[in-house]
Amino acid sequence: MQALVSIITVNYKQQQVTCELLKSISKLQYPNLEVIVVDNCQEGDDSNVYKSIVQEVVVMNSKENLGFAGGNNLGIQAASGDYIFLVNNDTELENGLIESLLSRFNSPETGAVSPVLKYFSHPNQIQFAGFTPINSLTGRNELLKCTQAQTPYETPYFHGAAVMIKREVVEKCGLMPEEFFLYYEELEWSTIFRSKGYKLLVDPAVHVLHKESISTGKNSPLKLYYQTRNRLHFMRTKGRLNWLSFVSFFILVSIPKNILKLVAHREWSHLRAFYKGINDGLVSRKFGFRAI
Repeated sequence: MQALVSIITVNYKQQQVTCELLKSISKLQYPNLEVIVVDNCQEGDDSNVYKSIVQEVVVMNSKENLGFAGGNNLGIQAASGDYIFLVNNDTELENGLIESLLSRFNSPETGAVSPVLKYFSHPNQIQFAGFTPINSLTGRNELLKCTQAQTPYETPYFHGAAVMIKREVVEKCGLMPEEFFLYYEELEWSTIFRSKGYKLLVDPAVHVLHKESISTGKNSPLKLYYQTRNRLHFMRTKGRLNWLSFVSFFILVSIPKNILKLVAHREWSHLRAFYKGINDGLVSRKFGFRAI
């Protein structure tokens, strides 16, 4: 029997978007799938809607908004698969994807494999083909947006929008860090995987279409807050010397630059979110969910 793959997605008040993902999953020909929808901040129950598309889907309703990490962790804990395939609900999958990703786990050192991500609205344009390492001074890295590789290759971090992980790797490395709530959690999780000796791969043979930033808005205050706060939290754990050099750059360069930009564009809600992210990440050190 072929390995059982558990596809897990987290929904947050986007029933129609999740239904579109499920429609794409229903067309997959891989014969041994478990599909789990974690419905975050759900007071009701949309199970019948989802089951009308994928009859065997497991729907887990959470009255609390657990965030990206907490929602995925709830699904992982309920999953039965030998492999866990985490996908954003704003993605669509194509036939051959599961089979190709599974075939890349041909070494015990392989811990996770991501497909290439392409923009749903521009399917010939790559959003993700790997990451560069985090710059120890700026606390930032870059998405690789092109690849000519024909075979899988390593990346320092996988992309949380679509990644397949061995169950045994999760058991050894633990669940996704939940203190981030949103953004940077997959970078931290990737770091933990690599610290345990696992390799993270990109499979250039297959791709997933991603409706990027439907849930938070491309440049929303919500996104700015969590990225600012979690950037600080992520870098704080990467050694004292790295932290000192980073925080100096952040205070002397990043803060003035961003304030001037936001003021010039009169983006007052973004400015408030940026200030709150600095305060929560640098001063009060408040993590998890925070109202914006």
